[in-house]
Amino acid sequence: MSNFAQKHTGISTLYLLSEDGNKLELELFHHSKWKKAVLIIPLLASEFTLPDNKPVFENIIDQLSGANYLSQIIFGLDKATEGEAKELAALVNEHNLQNYLVQHNDGPGFSSIYQKLSESGFRLDEPGKGRNMFMSFGIALAMGAQSIGIIDADIRTFTRSQLDRLFYPVQVLGYQFSKAFYARVREKQFYGRVKRLLLDPLLIALKRKFTDTQQDRVLRLVDFLLTFNYQLSGEVVFDSQLLKRMQFATNWGVEIFTLIEVYRKSTTCAQVEISYGPFDHKHQSVSEHDHTKGLYRMGIDIVSTLLAALVVEEGLEITEHFIRDLTTTYLSVTDDLIKMYADNAAYCGLTYDTNKEEEMVDNVFKNVILYAGDLLLSPAFMSRRFSTYVSEYEEFKTYIDAGLLSVIEKKLPDLKSQIYETPRTVSWERVMRKMPGIINEIIDVVEGEKTFR
Repeated sequence: MSNFAQKHTGISTLYLLSEDGNKLELELFHHSKWKKAVLIIPLLASEFTLPDNKPVFENIIDQLSGANYLSQIIFGLDKATEGEAKELAALVNEHNLQNYLVQHNDGPGFSSIYQKLSESGFRLDEPGKGRNMFMSFGIALAMGAQSIGIIDADIRTFTRSQLDRLFYPVQVLGYQFSKAFYARVREKQFYGRVKRLLLDPLLIALKRKFTDTQQDRVLRLVDFLLTFNYQLSGEVVFDSQLLKRMQFATNWGVEIFTLIEVYRKSTTCAQVEISYGPFDHKHQSVSEHDHTKGLYRMGIDIVSTLLAALVVEEGLEITEHFIRDLTTTYLSVTDDLIKMYADNAAYCGLTYDTNKEEEMVDNVFKNVILYAGDLLLSPAFMSRRFSTYVSEYEEFKTYIDAGLLSVIEKKLPDLKSQIYETPRTVSWERVMRKMPGIINEIIDVVEGEKTFR
């Protein structure tokens, strides 16, 4: 049996203390009569075309067929041909799943919506999971959804009861946000390396630093993030009124950025234990020597997103000294945590390779923090140096060639604008305010693409 301690007054932790899910199912169905619930599943064509992935996806479809409280299931399909979109629809039909639609992002209908959004200044030119989710949220809002959930298409151990538990806090209890947590164990080994060896120790290191300096605002956000048992889980549910006001990161920082937005904009949130057994999905490769791929890229996006949010929201001042000091504290924390994980593995009879974990920290995650620090510092540093250069020569303008001076003056604003920003969507509230007819256009596209249903 799990414990049932509540550790933060702003986050309700709902533990799985009983296997009886019948009550949840009945209540969800009852509330669905007046409160519309929509599920979103972003996916690529490879999720259902590759032989290794297809059985996983088919199990998800089979499990969803019993979720009678869902009024609609949206499959947000990226990087797919028209033939693959039709193949997805045919596969879903084979499994007798009702009330679904395929959001074919590369089709003419949704491509035109993306183009109009970009022309209005909303920067949605780059495809990816963030843009895919953003459009799915717009469709769900256009349908009048009041509870909107999202899960990944690669969950190997998915059951419908997990989804019931995820939706329950928002759909029945009236929370604005619900986030899943679970054990990441497979083949008698711990997984969730980015959470265990990067994010948690980094947050603890930040807490140590700001406990000493008594910067309460930074500490409040760090404490909020630390209270979540699994900050990087991708299974969440939103109340529609909160969802309208939220922005979403379009890189690997999406989960941590979502929690930061929840911290800023929600009044009630819950984390929910959704599975008794281990919860398993596709694992990312490490890519130790290439910071543009795998866990290396994921880590950079997460750390830079977190630190940028602390700068913007809490007034954190980042310097080269701060990043070096933070990295040193992080390494000390990970030493302690690795011993704790090794002890926990021994206690449960699991396999734990301490050397491999330490190598991951030293060869990847330490460099992730340093690289993210450079990312946040370098452009601002360049801008400061260039500004200093110009001011020093201000008194000698009469001696500087007019053409050279004009070049400097033109380049200076460009350099000043090169500060780091987390790539993100705007909120649907802002989109609907600027483009009041956009919801009707989305409805027209959905109605026009009935071949994918």
